[in-house]
Amino acid sequence: MEQVRMAVQIPLLAVDGGGTKCVAMFVDERGNLLGAGRSGSCNYQSVGQAVVKQELISAIRDALHEYEAMGDRSESSSIVVECAVFALAGLDTDYDREIISFFVQEVLAELNIKVDQLIIENDGLAALLGATSGKAGVLVIAGTGSIVFGINGQGERTRVGGWGHIVGDEGSGYWIGKKAIIAILYAEDGRGKPTRLSEWIFPHLDVKNSEELFNWTYSADATIDQIAGLQKLVRTAYLAGDEVSKELLEAAVQELFLGVSTVIKKLGLVDSPFTIILQGGVLENGDFMRELLIEKLQKLAPLSQLYTASNEPIEGIIALGLSVLKDS
Repeated sequence: MEQVRMAVQIPLLAVDGGGTKCVAMFVDERGNLLGAGRSGSCNYQSVGQAVVKQELISAIRDALHEYEAMGDRSESSSIVVECAVFALAGLDTDYDREIISFFVQEVLAELNIKVDQLIIENDGLAALLGATSGKAGVLVIAGTGSIVFGINGQGERTRVGGWGHIVGDEGSGYWIGKKAIIAILYAEDGRGKPTRLSEWIFPHLDVKNSEELFNWTYSADATIDQIAGLQKLVRTAYLAGDEVSKELLEAAVQELFLGVSTVIKKLGLVDSPFTIILQGGVLENGDFMRELLIEKLQKLAPLSQLYTASNEPIEGIIALGLSVLKDS
């Protein structure tokens, strides 16, 4: 007679599906890691629904396999998760939520996972809610793209930016990289100041002159990530004394500050204590930009406090899930 295998109960599944990578973790009610998995981009607007679905399946399946291996368990016929938090890039509108909710349900069904409480949020908003435990806070993300989220003491939420590389993402890595290319072409035309940016960007892209840079920019090689990666070379040129690079980074900070200050004013936080969280490679690695933005924010909102913990976004998402479990 075939042995009936019981469903395994797991307190929490946390998924951080960003534009670059996906991290999935099974966690117990005390926050202890039970299993983790990683995969690629989960922004359906960039890579499509089918790709995101497979990336989610891959990350969650790897986390499940690690959980089973750590517990010396055989594969179970089904998994019951008390709470699952999916924090996914690309969730910006009600239309996005409808699409994402549909393929998340497909992912769970394919993996034979039943979820009692399912939470689907934008990856940035979920990280903010987790890091602040629902208290007043503002999250600034400046990586490949950029976006600002905020929540006040009354639970009111708002966001600014995040409209993508074509019409938004001001102050992001992509925005800086694009502006660097423009600065080189302006200098070539004589419309802009001379710049040393080409000393680093030309060899990095394996081009010899502005014409080849132009050809590269309109080729298939000029992906969003490739252009965003040029922001590191802008910082190098700035450190070497290039005035155009300095002005470009200052302009990026001003764009980010405009977004943050708008969120702060919308939520009535100018004269209130709240937490500021800075995330993304542009702010985590760019000391000049980070310090300049902090200086501007402290002048605008003197009661704000910088969140200095070096937690990964997934930790904020786990914290959000644990708070939901605690209240349920």
